[in-house]
Amino acid sequence: MKQAIQPIYRKGWMAAGMVLLVLLLQSSFRNTSPDEATRTIILQQAARFTTAVKALNTLAHALAAGKSSLAAFKQQLLATRQAWKGIEYMAEYYYPEHVKEYLNGPPLDHLDPYPFDSSSYYGTSAAAYLGTAPLDYLERDHFLGKPAVIAPRGLQVLDEGIFSGELTNPGHIVQLTAELEEKWLIAAQALNKRKYFLPFEVIEAARLQLVRICTLGITGFDTPGSLNIIAETKAGIAALQQVMQPLLQQTTDSLSKKATLYFERTQHFLAQQNDFDTFDRLAFLTNCLNPLYKVLLDIHRQQQLTISSTLSGKTPSWNAYSDNIFASDFLDPYYYSLLQRDKDNEALRALGKQLFYDTRLSNNGQLSCGSCHKPELSFTDGVPKSYAATAGRTVLRNAPSLINAVFADRYFYDLRSFDLEDQAGQVIRNHEEFDTDFPELLKKLQADSSYVTAFARAAGSTTALPALTRYRISSALASYIISLRSFNSPFDQYVRGERKTLPLKVKQGFNLFMGKANCGTCHYPPLFSGLVPPLYRESESEVLGVLEKPGMRKVDEDKGRAGNQVPNEHASIYRHAFKTMSVRNTALTAPYFHNGAYRTLKEVIEFYNNGGAQGIGLSQALPNQTLAADSLHLSLAEQDALLSFLQSLTDSVAIKRFAR
Repeated sequence: MKQAIQPIYRKGWMAAGMVLLVLLLQSSFRNTSPDEATRTIILQQAARFTTAVKALNTLAHALAAGKSSLAAFKQQLLATRQAWKGIEYMAEYYYPEHVKEYLNGPPLDHLDPYPFDSSSYYGTSAAAYLGTAPLDYLERDHFLGKPAVIAPRGLQVLDEGIFSGELTNPGHIVQLTAELEEKWLIAAQALNKRKYFLPFEVIEAARLQLVRICTLGITGFDTPGSLNIIAETKAGIAALQQVMQPLLQQTTDSLSKKATLYFERTQHFLAQQNDFDTFDRLAFLTNCLNPLYKVLLDIHRQQQLTISSTLSGKTPSWNAYSDNIFASDFLDPYYYSLLQRDKDNEALRALGKQLFYDTRLSNNGQLSCGSCHKPELSFTDGVPKSYAATAGRTVLRNAPSLINAVFADRYFYDLRSFDLEDQAGQVIRNHEEFDTDFPELLKKLQADSSYVTAFARAAGSTTALPALTRYRISSALASYIISLRSFNSPFDQYVRGERKTLPLKVKQGFNLFMGKANCGTCHYPPLFSGLVPPLYRESESEVLGVLEKPGMRKVDEDKGRAGNQVPNEHASIYRHAFKTMSVRNTALTAPYFHNGAYRTLKEVIEFYNNGGAQGIGLSQALPNQTLAADSLHLSLAEQDALLSFLQSLTDSVAIKRFAR
């Protein structure tokens, strides 16, 4: 495991500098409107990154010409990344797609989000059009070409390549830094054109940045090569404190002092941390990030500001009124379903539960959803692969848990379904599962007077009996699945301050999960699944290199995402890729992985510790593995602590509540 790079600046200088900066800002804002002061700060932060990017590109050319050293380039790269942390919160808020594709996306091959055909009837070239605005604002139909797999670019690619020693080609380095500068200037120009950065936008962006720090920052996801999490987190927190100063001037003295105290406490905590492996992530989350997340909400409420979702009229994924990153209402389940909140009710949920356990939904009258999803096992079934409708056969994969399953933008291990309602339909039509169709199912239900009455009750009708439809069946099942939410494990209670103590091994396990063990770079808090923070709108898949059985030197043959029949996803990068599931309640869901071949969590931890298929020498069989092949070098004690943390995510109260 690589050690964290020490900050460029000394701790004492940083602390004194921050105090001086805050005092200067407070005095300079007294005669300036908050909106003007905020805009000035944001554009200054953007300008600092512009200067740093230009310097990095210049140094890359000097390196290529033999006029500078790799060591000098590394130092400038660290400084550039810290400057990026000064404007990341605002750039990500307005231009998340542009940032992901060009500025700071993960270093993995991926499908081009804007494939274009250079031969076009438009009056300008594709390259010229791509330079007119951030990717988020471009018309996607212009110059549309065939999808293609492309290489990643941006700061994460540079960080991983330079500090791992894998990126040595001077020409490639120049290409990456030149494109970084070009694409950043597009975003910088867009920021400069904005006349206002509204207070609610700034607070939302700042709070989302705290989520980003908690999930993508302190885990090392964002710094895969240097692991320079401490210096970068300092820079990010300092930028938020700076941009909040004009708003604090408009806040009550007590709340302003509280916010300042939490910012200073956070910087003081970071000054006491030394390297990546020993960083106390749990203490940082509970003592720094969550209190800051809450106090910024208090400022938002005190100033009676609106939120972006109110203005857009759309259901948001992230709840801007949540007061804790591990709050049960942190995400809005109705963002992920076609079912709207005002159409959901207890009667519909009860109807959905009745359908869930009714074996008459299957063609042979023997299978129900509950056959493969048992509440006492966190809605799994305890066998490697669920039993099929045909005697003696099984379905293709292991049954995943349904608790918190609503929180995804795509469903099934191979991501073939795009909403909960369609997921239910695929099970109903699958010949190995319910082996029927909706017309046949509707006939059965319409012939049952109790179901007709239940559907009418769920629709709020007491006289007329509305027709049964496929949509109403799917909505009832979706309502029940939405109700299967669990955020009250012992670990949740501790992080929210509802439980005063937590076993030491659990604390150690969380810090390992989010650090040295690299679990948190794929299983993002608070869901601990592959739903990508901070807005949690995209479900990730990973190529782990799962074996047919533990100890075998043969990769499981399931094609995964590459065989899901979704257009353009037959690409090689998706071969053997599977959805990253949540590890909440995972102590109840054995056996594990899509093939159910791993019987215990100890076997799963050992698998990751060895680096998957590539880690045991099967690189040729699985060249596209996304799991790092390097051993994690976890000791037996560390593996035991990791297991203790996973067990602390069991919400036994919810499991009892969900019992049939």
